Amino acid sequence: MVSSVDRSLDWVLILAPYRRDAEYLGALLDEHEVAVRQATGPDELASRLTEAPGMLVVTHEALNPSVLSIIAEHLVDQPDWSEMPIIVLLDGAAPHAKIRAELSKTWPRSRQIFFQRPVASLELLSGLQSALLARLRQRDVRDHIEREIELRRELNHRVKNILASVTAIFGMTRRSATSIDGLADDFSGRLMALSVVHSAIFEAGGETVDLADVIGRTCSPYRGNGENLIIAEGPPIQLGRDAGTTLALCFHELATNALKYGALSRPEGRVHLTWSLTSTSDPTLTISWIESGGPPVAKPSKAGYGTRYIRSALQGLLGVPPEIIFHPEGLHCIAAGPFSRLR
Repeated sequence: MVSSVDRSLDWVLILAPYRRDAEYLGALLDEHEVAVRQATGPDELASRLTEAPGMLVVTHEALNPSVLSIIAEHLVDQPDWSEMPIIVLLDGAAPHAKIRAELSKTWPRSRQIFFQRPVASLELLSGLQSALLARLRQRDVRDHIEREIELRRELNHRVKNILASVTAIFGMTRRSATSIDGLADDFSGRLMALSVVHSAIFEAGGETVDLADVIGRTCSPYRGNGENLIIAEGPPIQLGRDAGTTLALCFHELATNALKYGALSRPEGRVHLTWSLTSTSDPTLTISWIESGGPPVAKPSKAGYGTRYIRSALQGLLGVPPEIIFHPEGLHCIAAGPFSRLR
């Protein structure tokens, strides 16, 4: 995207090879801190135009067929947002109407301003400054267009990523489903977990999301009689969008498993979800999911979809596989890794 401090259209190109017009114009603009470059003939004019001047000042004596053609080619090649201002200095004896008509036809998509010499310095300076202001407004339009293009590309990229995630979630859910109702329930829950993170990022207005917000939104359905069955504690931590999405899906799988088989399947059951960050130059994030108060836990003979997903997702996110312990008093899931990977 174009920087807001880009000054590429703020300078004036002068083609006035006869008399002392170029010297006079250069001194006048320099006095008012307007950058000026000069061309002495067609070849130098063609070269200078490639540098994207903000406007062109030309005397009508310099408008030979070669110069007319060079300027016309430059104008045709302008981007859609551009309408280059051209100030033409005319002698009193010049055929003004004929010159205006010819230039209007030869130079489309230019803002032509005519002055008759001799022209007062203040009048000429006012015209130059007005033309440059119009050019700066065109630049604002350019920046807006480029920002719109960038946003559309980003939107397209995000939509593709979301659809890819949905497709992958559906495929994995289908493989582990034992009934149509079970498939619908599990798939719906996983889509909701995906949705809460995207909502949190959108409301935050940036590319990051607070870990506590991700946990709060993902675990909000697991409240019994107004009591929070998942007790979450930890410092404020900002995650990248992808990391927030991955963790939300992992928390959803852990909560779903706890609701079916673990601590959340009993009124007295609780989950303690904590996270911490070491205060080092390369900090480590540690997340712990500890269940208690549920039925006795035994290690299953075969890992289910949720366990496989959590292991794979957290290892991909943190670079280190999580520790999943089927403790008799409740499932323990502890994940730790470099925080830099989540930003």
